Amino acid sequence: MCGNTTNITNITTAGCRVHTLEGLAYSPVFLLGLLINAAALRAFIAKRDSWTDTHVYMLNLAIADCTLVLFLPFRIYDAFFCMPKTHLCTFLMFIHFVNMYASILTTAAISVHRYLVIRFPLQARSWRKKKEIACATCLVIWGLLVTTSVIYRDENHPNKLWTCYERCKDLPLKLQFILLLVFLGFLTPLLTVVFCSSQIIWILLKEDNKPEEKKSTVGIVTANMIVFIVCYTPIHVGFLVNFFYIVPEDWQSLYLPAHAYLLTAEWIASTNCCFDVISYYFLLRRFYS
Repeated sequence: MCGNTTNITNITTAGCRVHTLEGLAYSPVFLLGLLINAAALRAFIAKRDSWTDTHVYMLNLAIADCTLVLFLPFRIYDAFFCMPKTHLCTFLMFIHFVNMYASILTTAAISVHRYLVIRFPLQARSWRKKKEIACATCLVIWGLLVTTSVIYRDENHPNKLWTCYERCKDLPLKLQFILLLVFLGFLTPLLTVVFCSSQIIWILLKEDNKPEEKKSTVGIVTANMIVFIVCYTPIHVGFLVNFFYIVPEDWQSLYLPAHAYLLTAEWIASTNCCFDVISYYFLLRRFYS
């Protein structure tokens, strides 16, 4: 809410105390995420001669997660010291969300890839240019996200920001942008991940061979699906509620809980960069075995 300067001063002063908790919450995400993703990138690069199409997708996921993590110190600094609202804030917000959606879309691509390999194992062995297709898919994902950021660059203009990482409540995102984020950026990948993961689990549970390997794969797929749902659902629910919610005259009493929910949902979404280690671990264990 940016319409009332007096109220903004009071809320911002109170908000800075709350943001201290935000800074403390993001600090372990930064440290753990940096450690995990740096180790994953190093492992992938060290064995680049043995890459498969799966490793291309995983490398892209690690790049998205690592880039998000590398810019978290700005958010931590803003939580403690309140950065000025400049075009740097606009850039940082787009960097954060571009990499978040890169992770979402790459996870969906990995789910489709796993499903096709398990559903059509014999045909998958004869597919040609699998690495090239994986590279092209990753490039398309980044191209779409960067293009979308350029088209909607004014949505996070400094004049529309309440703080460096938060928009004014009375200046919501455009409806078409909200629908693009929620339906194409989340719901479509969510349905893809749930369908492919469910099919993979069903197919593997029907098989009788290699029970230990099958059990590990089912565990990986199930864990990835649950993490995807838990990490990314709250923030997109928040996007919709934040857009359609009508601010009452006594807006402070209800806005603060909604504000706290959005901050928490963004933090939960950011923790996904640490949980992707589930996929990295089992893939790299085979990679180096």
